[in-house]
Amino acid sequence: MTSPQNTPASARFPAGGRAFPHRDLIAIGDLERHEILYLLAEAEQYVEFNRQAAKHTDKLAGLTIINAFFENSTRTLLSFEIAGKRLGADVVNMHAAQSSVKKGETLIDTAVTLNAMRADAIVIRHGSSGAVGLIAGKVDCPVLNAGDGQHEHPTQALLDALALRLKLREMGHDAEDFTGLTVTICGDILHSRVARSNILCLQALGATVRLCAPPALMPSGIANMGVEPYNRFDDALKGSDVVMMLRLQNERMDGQFIPSPREYRHLYGLTRDRLALANDQAIVMHPGPMNRGVEIDSDVADMEGRSIITAQVEMGVAIRMACLDVLTRKARAIEGWGEGEWV
Repeated sequence: MTSPQNTPASARFPAGGRAFPHRDLIAIGDLERHEILYLLAEAEQYVEFNRQAAKHTDKLAGLTIINAFFENSTRTLLSFEIAGKRLGADVVNMHAAQSSVKKGETLIDTAVTLNAMRADAIVIRHGSSGAVGLIAGKVDCPVLNAGDGQHEHPTQALLDALALRLKLREMGHDAEDFTGLTVTICGDILHSRVARSNILCLQALGATVRLCAPPALMPSGIANMGVEPYNRFDDALKGSDVVMMLRLQNERMDGQFIPSPREYRHLYGLTRDRLALANDQAIVMHPGPMNRGVEIDSDVADMEGRSIITAQVEMGVAIRMACLDVLTRKARAIEGWGEGEWV
C-alpha cells in the first residue's frame, strides 16, 4: 500500500489550501459540503494505513500537539493521542483536574499559557459552549474542537459519516454522499452536541434527518434546522435507512427529564422488534458510550452486519489523523503551500 505521506490530494478537490481554507476546525456549521467531502477523502487513506502492521509515519515529526481536555473523555482523547503519535508528532495530554484551571485561572489565561508554549496544534474539549472558539481566537496555531458544551463535536460527525460511507459502499451503494438516505437520530437531543454536528453533516451530504426524543429532551424550534421531529420512536423508524442512538446525558441534566430508565427503554429503547420497523438492513449507529439495556439492547448493538458501532470507533482515529494532517500543512509548508497565505 502507498504510504499516506506519499499519497497526493484527490484531483476532485482544489489544490493546496483551497481545498480546506480554514485554520481551525471548530464546527461542522462552518464547513461547505465540498470541505466535508475533502476531509472524508483524506481520512480514507488512513483507514487502510491503520490496518497495516506498521502504523507510523513521520509526517508530523517535530510538531507538538496539546490535547487540552477540560472534560472527561475516553474515546476522543485516546483517538486524538493515537492519531498524533501515528503521524509522528509529540503529543501532550492536559487534564483539567491537573491544570491551573482548578486554581482559578481564567480560560483566556489558560489559552495564553498554551500559546506561549508554541504548540503546533491544540485539541480542546470543554464543558462550555463557545469555549473552544474563544481559545482559538487567542492562540496562533490551529485549534480542533473535541466537543464544547452543547454546541458541536465536529470530528464525531465526520467519523460517523466516514463509517456510514464505508458501510454503504460495502452494501453496494457507490455514491460519495448520502442523497436519498433517511437517518433517524433518537435519544437525548436537547443536550447532545453530537446530534447537532451530525444533523449539519448529514444534511450537507444530502440525507433526510429525523429526530426522536421525549418532549422534555427535544429542543424547541428544532424544526428550523430542517429536520423532521418525532416524539414516537415507532413512527420515526418507519422508512429509516440508518438509526443512530444517543445516550441520556444525565451529567448535563438539572431536573427530571424522563420518568425512569425502565420507562425510557420501553418507549425509546432500540430493540430487535423495534428495529424491524425500519427499512430492511437498516444500519445501527451509536457514538458511545452506550447504556446497554437503556437506549439500546446488547443484541442490537452487537448485531453482525447491521451495527457499525465498532467501526465508528475505528474511523475516529482515521478522521483525527486527517484533520491534524490537513490543519498543520501550512506550518509544514508542503504540497506547494506558500509562506503566509495558502496558494
